[in-house]
Order: sequence, then structure tokens, then C-alpha cells
Amino acid sequence: MSVLPAQADAPPRRGGVLDVVRRHPLLSFVVLAIAGSWLAWIPLVLGSYGLGVWDIQVPGGDDGWQLFAMLPGAFLGPIGAAFFVTAVTEGRAGVRAWLRRLTKWKVNWRWYVGILVGTPAALLLASFVAGGGQVDAVPMQTLVQYLPFLVMQVFTTGLAEEPGWRDFALPRAQRRFGALVAAVGIGVLWGVWHLPLYLTQWGHWDTLHWLRPVAFIAFCVLFNVVMTWVFNRTGQSLPMAMLLHVSINTYASLVIADMFPLIGDDYDNIQGALLLAAAVGAVVTLVATRGRLGYHPERDEQIARPVETTRPLEASPLS
Repeated sequence: MSVLPAQADAPPRRGGVLDVVRRHPLLSFVVLAIAGSWLAWIPLVLGSYGLGVWDIQVPGGDDGWQLFAMLPGAFLGPIGAAFFVTAVTEGRAGVRAWLRRLTKWKVNWRWYVGILVGTPAALLLASFVAGGGQVDAVPMQTLVQYLPFLVMQVFTTGLAEEPGWRDFALPRAQRRFGALVAAVGIGVLWGVWHLPLYLTQWGHWDTLHWLRPVAFIAFCVLFNVVMTWVFNRTGQSLPMAMLLHVSINTYASLVIADMFPLIGDDYDNIQGALLLAAAVGAVVTLVATRGRLGYHPERDEQIARPVETTRPLEASPLS
């Protein structure tokens, strides 16, 4: 009489952290994105660029703190979490598909014009209103710096944040909650992710008031309504989302203080102008799309299908 091993036909046991990630990919991404960046930003917050508790020196002064402390924390968070959760849940095929979406530049040329020209135009109009109608000529140095600064922002801020919040989280949240709820929810989380930076010179912590981060989160929610529409209408083009994001950053960093003297380089005045532009943009987008924000579940299914059917997840070495 032969005796078969008791566990010969038993399925492989699963459990632990990776199983939690597989069962809750969106929640896992949010936790890892926020926790990863916040932990990495501890030296930034406690160092001389922040509260000054730790005597930490980095080369390059303020620019050095942003390059060697702020930026690594940003990359460790959203894009790092998106890569990890995609690798665990979808394997090599999912990672390849995710990387391909990072280079989806082929969209109608009107989107480039709308984002690269329309975004600054809308911000100029909002700044004109917020700045009481007083306008100065843009210095030639600002015009020369604009394009190089925008390109640099694409490969720093845009690349660090957008593959996570928009390319990973937004499609999953839309399928589960719908476009509008997803836009609001991710907007809140995106704003909350920035909160430790308000204890640094980035957020002008020495004059910090509790309304400042609240206003920023409100801006993130309103702006993300527009971002969601652009992402959906361009066939989920991540580069278009990145360009829209960094167009805001470039304008706020280079243009607004030089053109509008009543706004100047005051953080709260600049934030007020951006909040006005985002609010108008969100209202127009919601009315024009009747709250759908360009989201069509059947189109989203076609975009997601290659990832889901390229290779069984159980067979992937990265699962």
C-alpha cells in the first residue's frame, strides 16, 4: 500500500504583507506612497531647511535640500509605491504595461496647445483678477528660463508624482467609485501627501497658518477634477497629465511674482490666484461633462485589458 504525502495536492499557502497588497492594491499604494515619502522627508523637516532641530548639512543650500532630500522622498513615495504594487499584483507584464504608459506622448496636437498655451493663459487671467488688474511686463530672463524649467519639472516633480497618483491610482479608483468621487478622493490624498513640506521652507513654515495647507488641499481637489478629465480624454496619457501639472508649477515659480506686483512672491497670494483658477476650471469641467469627467468604463476596460490578459498573474516571478 502506498502512502501519498498529505500536502501533495494542496494549493500553495499565501499570506503576509504581499497577500495584503494583492487583495488591496489601491489601499496599499496610498499607504506606501504617503508613508514612504513622509519617512524619507524626516531629515528635510528636522534639518536646517525645516525646523532646524537636526544639524544636517547638504551641498547647494536651499537647492541642495530640494535636490538631495525633497526629491528622493517624492520618488520613493508615489512612483515607488506604484512600481512595487504593480509588480506584486500584475507581475512583469503589468510593470511593462505601466512603463509603456509613461511614454504615451502620441495624442492629438490640440492637447499640447491646450495644455502648454491654454494653462498659462487661464492662470494669467486668474492672476489678473486676483492681482487687482495691475500687470508688469515679463522680464526677458523669465521667458528664457520658462521652457528649460518646464522640461526639468517634467523629469522631477512630474515623474515623481504622476505615475502614482494619476496613472496607477486614478484608473483603479474610477472603476470602483466613478470619476468624480475618484477625482475628489485622490485630490485629498494628493494634498495630504504634501503636508510635511509645510514644516519646511517649501511651505514657509515660519509664517504657517492652519488655513494654508487646507487651501492647498482644496486646490488639489479642484485641480484634480481638471486633471482627471484631461487624463481620461487623452486615452489615459500620463505625459499629458505630467505636462498639465508642471505647467502650473512653472507658472507659479517663474511668472506670477514678476508680472503681478500686488501678488508678488507672497505664498498665500500666489496660492489664492491658483485656487481661483482651479475653482473656475473645475466648475467649467463639471458642467461641460455633466460630472462624468470624460470617463467611459468600456474605454477604460479596453485600455486595461492588455495588462490583465498578457500573462497569468500566478505565474509571474514578481507576483
